[in-house]
Amino acid sequence: MPAQQSVPIPPQRGPRESARPWPGPCLRKRAATATVWYLRLLAVLNIVAVLSLPFREEVHEHNAGEFFTPYLATAGLVSAALALFLAVVMRRRKRAAWLSNLLLAGPLFALYVLALTQERYRDHVFNWLSAALTGLFVAALLIGRREFNAIGDRSNPRLALAVGVGGLLVSGTLGTLLVDATNTVPDASLADKIAYTMLRGVSVGPLADRVAAVHAPRWTDVTINVLMAATFVLVLYACFRSPRGLALLGAEDEKRLRELLHRHGERDSLGYFALRRDKAAIFSPTGKAAVTYRVVNGVSLASGDPLGDPEAWPGAIDAWLAEARRHAWTPAVMGASEEAGTIYARHGLDALELGDEAIVEVAEFSLEGRAMRVVRQAHNRVRRAGYTVRIRRHEDISDGEMAMLVERADAWRDGATERGFSMALGRLGDPADGRCVMLECRDADDVPRALLSFVPWGEHGLSLDLMRRDRSCENGLMEFMVVELLLRAGEIGVRRVSLNFAMFRSVFERGARLGAGPVLRLWRSVLTFFSRWWQIESLYRANAKYRPVWEPRFLLFAKSSDIPRIGLASARAEGFLTPPALPSFTRRKESAAPAQAGAGTDGRG
Repeated sequence: MPAQQSVPIPPQRGPRESARPWPGPCLRKRAATATVWYLRLLAVLNIVAVLSLPFREEVHEHNAGEFFTPYLATAGLVSAALALFLAVVMRRRKRAAWLSNLLLAGPLFALYVLALTQERYRDHVFNWLSAALTGLFVAALLIGRREFNAIGDRSNPRLALAVGVGGLLVSGTLGTLLVDATNTVPDASLADKIAYTMLRGVSVGPLADRVAAVHAPRWTDVTINVLMAATFVLVLYACFRSPRGLALLGAEDEKRLRELLHRHGERDSLGYFALRRDKAAIFSPTGKAAVTYRVVNGVSLASGDPLGDPEAWPGAIDAWLAEARRHAWTPAVMGASEEAGTIYARHGLDALELGDEAIVEVAEFSLEGRAMRVVRQAHNRVRRAGYTVRIRRHEDISDGEMAMLVERADAWRDGATERGFSMALGRLGDPADGRCVMLECRDADDVPRALLSFVPWGEHGLSLDLMRRDRSCENGLMEFMVVELLLRAGEIGVRRVSLNFAMFRSVFERGARLGAGPVLRLWRSVLTFFSRWWQIESLYRANAKYRPVWEPRFLLFAKSSDIPRIGLASARAEGFLTPPALPSFTRRKESAAPAQAGAGTDGRG
């Protein structure tokens, strides 16, 4: 008998593999995007209806008669604010926003379907269109359900309730007083005025006309509606705000970060600042790299390069971005190097050059030559005045002397607010920072007049952390101390020093050259103008005198529209903006950070 040939049997697909899942990822994303654009369109239409009397009256006539309009089309500021806010939080893929829309639009669509079974509503084509648009919105919500997975803060319901009650009392009281002052109908009761105010808060249309005892001018109605809309926006913000960071840097995380710094600390001069205890750390799956960040105003703000092995950076970046998406945080990186910026860009972030970091190679520094004449003269002048500099590791300073230095640093601080985040450690004198370097400057009478503190940059580098001086002392004291460090760096085994960060350095340098274009010259003029209030050009000039190597630093962001928000978050993190504290019942319990003494910096960046 001839041998039987084996026939290959196709593999059997399981029930989940028999067909591609529906809806697919592409369809889900398009459906989610469609819901956002629908809400944006309704927000614009409602605002136009408020401003346009014929359009507004037509919408109100439709809603009051045998017609009905699509979801959120009411021609009122409250509905406009609701649609606009929901569009914003839906774009951030928040689960609470998706559920809120479904709970509002779903029953409304069911009501429209029920109404269309009646002849008085079924005969109007506009009603069918309104029901179709609302139904399509609900369908898009259901199809894109899996796209909305960002969670909110657990304290949001309590905060929203408090804001709603307080805002309603304030806006309702102000509105009632305004109605009482402008009502043209005599002998109206307080209950009538309150009812009129509440109805006007919902709509400026004929809804409040049912209160016959009150008749107020048009501007009063609009003012009340604006007050109620503002209250409603605050309640929405409280409902959908993103959660803050769950925990600060713990002892175990700090230990792991220090191990990464020990192995890879030479790569980034800002690496040691990852140990700030107001940050959180997220590690790669292998544990060989980490991204440290702080959540400020819904922005997940990382700084510097990731710590650890560059080959493991993508894993840490992926974990950080996934965490940001889960909590609807806006991802941003401040002060990344070109190498790290390239890797961040592969993960979908865009880059914007912020400025340059001044790095001085000790072996190449010298006071000789005409180019160093100004620095040399300033150094000699301060030295002849009797000033001396003492250079020590923090671990070599006694506890009592360190406490005195911390006290002096606090007294010399410029302003009441500690500043610094991306290029500042945020503490002075902590026992865990024994390898930091302290420069103490004393005058001819042996009185402390200034100090500089540097954090380690690998085994043979330093990075400037803190600059403080007595404002009544000799000018040029900081230059004298920096020069002393560079000339005596061999005493502590230092080969390179990272100084201040100069924002937009290339603009000042190229803008002053012959042949600079009109746009570059204009940009330089603008920065020069603002340098009157902020240290922009002065920081560049102060560092350029040491003939440093300029290393560019970048801002990384996901969308250009996020830059203003990132800028505000950065200003708050750096200590330039100090918003009022939230009520205590909304604060999340966070892991306590170790006690810190004397934080911040007034000099770097």
